[in-house]
Amino acid sequence: MITVESLTRRYPSTGSGRRAGFTAVDSVSFTAQPGRVTGFLGPNGAGKSTTMRVMVGLTVPTSGSATINGERFADLPNPGLEVGVLLDASAQHAGRTGREILAVAAATMGLPDSRVDEMLELVSLTPTEAKRRVRHYSLGMRQRLGIATALLGDPRVLILDEPANGLDPAGIRWMRDLLTGFASRGGTVLLSSHLLHEIEVIADDLVVIGNGRIVASGTKDELLSAAGTLARSTSPRDLAHALEEAGVPSTLAGDGSVRTDADPARVGAVALTAGIALTELRSAEGAGLEDMFLSLTADTQREGAAA
Repeated sequence: MITVESLTRRYPSTGSGRRAGFTAVDSVSFTAQPGRVTGFLGPNGAGKSTTMRVMVGLTVPTSGSATINGERFADLPNPGLEVGVLLDASAQHAGRTGREILAVAAATMGLPDSRVDEMLELVSLTPTEAKRRVRHYSLGMRQRLGIATALLGDPRVLILDEPANGLDPAGIRWMRDLLTGFASRGGTVLLSSHLLHEIEVIADDLVVIGNGRIVASGTKDELLSAAGTLARSTSPRDLAHALEEAGVPSTLAGDGSVRTDADPARVGAVALTAGIALTELRSAEGAGLEDMFLSLTADTQREGAAA
């Protein structure tokens, strides 16, 4: 299990560089449970990568904690046997072969060489590909090698950041089956991805972060069923303003839709009174993860902010 409690990472104003005076993660708390795949979602710059780096000891938190099965990553005697990590598939020694990278990792964990062959077969890297230097790997091959490294120690927890990047459709399905199988055997999976359709298919639970704060968390079914009402208009800003004037809180999403917890009849009545023509009005239940994501993170979407 992964437990994040009141996690904050702040870069002080006395520092230097583009992050000086910046709060990347602000009082973030959530859990990723065994036997389940938890989707960790948010726009670019929302705090996902910082949170995951704190989990695996690469970034020191300002306050709060992140633990793996009750222990900090830095306190695990042999971390690779407890948690498999893939944060950047390109962060591999380009001059080594795929087999060499796995062999070094296996030796570090005290594992037999036979484990290397097992992992190469699991991720479908051929003997010829395993002898090739990583600088000549495609991104998809690097992702497979990264997954092999993460699974090498037979951990019970996986922390993966964009593991499907560079994979073709067959590779994405393979990844999906691999992770659901891992969770079905009692493993914990924390998965960050911008491929919202894949998250919608694979995830059991969702954690959505925006501007360094958790904006929603719960089971996928709960969050999608509580999506409220979706409305579209030729004047979405006017519609959002009219709803606010009528005491109906709403959110203007980056895709131009307006989302609110009010029922569709109430939204329609407000629009009629304000003389605003609606082009779409429906319950957002079943609208899908993409609509929910855009609604929850409307204020932090780069494109939405530009609009």
